[in-house]
Amino acid sequence: MESPPRDVPQPSGLLTRLLRETGVANLVEVLTERLTPSDLQSLMLEIYARVAGRSTPRKLLEQYQRDRFVRPAVVDPRVLGELDRVGWSALPAEYVPLELSPLCPLGTASAVATVSQNKVVSTARGTEVVSDATNVLALECAVRRRADPSRPALLSASQRLTRAQGLPGPKSWAHFRLLCLCAAGRDAGASTFELQSLEAQLRFYLRYVAALTAAGWPLSAPRVALTDLSGGRLLPSLEQLSARLRAEHPGVRCHLDPERKSGRGYYLSVCFKLCVQDAQGVELEVGDGGDVGWTQKLLSNAKERLVISAIGQERLATFEKRSG
Repeated sequence: MESPPRDVPQPSGLLTRLLRETGVANLVEVLTERLTPSDLQSLMLEIYARVAGRSTPRKLLEQYQRDRFVRPAVVDPRVLGELDRVGWSALPAEYVPLELSPLCPLGTASAVATVSQNKVVSTARGTEVVSDATNVLALECAVRRRADPSRPALLSASQRLTRAQGLPGPKSWAHFRLLCLCAAGRDAGASTFELQSLEAQLRFYLRYVAALTAAGWPLSAPRVALTDLSGGRLLPSLEQLSARLRAEHPGVRCHLDPERKSGRGYYLSVCFKLCVQDAQGVELEVGDGGDVGWTQKLLSNAKERLVISAIGQERLATFEKRSG
């Protein structure tokens, strides 16, 4: 299955000025099309070596103080460690946890998830800083599915991510930690794989929130909002799923959300949001997920299915745990 054609990015104002001032109108084409990837990498390494050579301890300290990408996280690492411990203890036995590299191949976010490369921190060595662990888990799922197409690939990771774009809200940061799940398998007909994987992942997150609450975290009124993106085909199944989750988890509000705008064009047929309330009753979105077509593209196989999801460890860490 071929990937859809991409629009050719138009030069930004800054790039237009640089092309004009250098007098090389086709500078970008020369660098990206005439140089081999290895030669381009060698050139970029030389450039960064010269830039770094002009740095001083004073400049380093000034950048460290002002640059949001390099400042420490605002949460206590011991809190994140406890969140991971509780999360791993609630993880379904069939899911395999992985410790991912902080780097992934250049273009992972833009080629797999069609996210703009401008939202990613790229490196000079043909890699990028991981901005979404589900993208990397999708690559690993594809490797495992290619090696053994008869077995689903069920993977998870807790990863600190970095995103280049400025995100709105007081609980959004340049780098943050997510606990992610990915389920990859073959089409079983009638969206069976997608619905079963989505339900399994939702059950995990609800068990996770319940375990945190029992351990003293002030999380209340969990809410799951399910959105049908199939044009109504999956509505009966989602209504049944919603009823099952409410019956299995008393106190959890689970409902259909046909008005959701985000995620359309990103997820294929179904998606969800998970929200909790703090001690003051303020609701905060902490989880999100749905089915995507990434392994279809990676393996050139329209029968491949992939369900991804994540919960924000950094956001959960902002809830102050009760002592005792």
